[in-house]
Amino acid sequence: MSKVLVVVYSYTSTARRAAQLLSQQQGWELAEIEEARPRSGVLGILRCILDSIFRRCPEIRYDGPLPRKFDAVVLVSPIWAGRLAGPMRTFVTHRRDHLPEVAVVSVMGGRGAPNAVAEIGRIIGRAPFLSAAFTAREVDDGSFAGRLRAFGSAVAGVKDSSAVVRPVALSPQVA
Repeated sequence: MSKVLVVVYSYTSTARRAAQLLSQQQGWELAEIEEARPRSGVLGILRCILDSIFRRCPEIRYDGPLPRKFDAVVLVSPIWAGRLAGPMRTFVTHRRDHLPEVAVVSVMGGRGAPNAVAEIGRIIGRAPFLSAAFTAREVDDGSFAGRLRAFGSAVAGVKDSSAVVRPVALSPQVA
């Protein structure tokens, strides 16, 4: 992929640090999603959890470039309560018809990245062509940097995303 946009939402700045490093490592443009109604304190944390549990789409602001002008978009988002963060869900839902190929970077406490990737796939109607997950601890201590560089190189090296082997959901009802 020659022209890649990194789009990030970050509540605690951890996902933002990962997105900034990816953008710097690869020389890609970076754009940020902001919430229309900022979260703070205990009520803000409660809203994060409720947005995830009920898959709500909170109001956001995005002033970045149009994703459709790029070959690919890398979505960088935290995981809340084992699911995609609400503001990223809003972004993907509102722009699903204008997103080119999508890759995903999840930043989490310990679990939930596969759920977020699957949800993005359901929203856009196709699986992201590549995904990576990092714990907040890895981002905080910097130990994720090499794996992030490898992820970025893999995204950059994809010439034809239709040739990428995408995950398949298996169901006992299908068999």
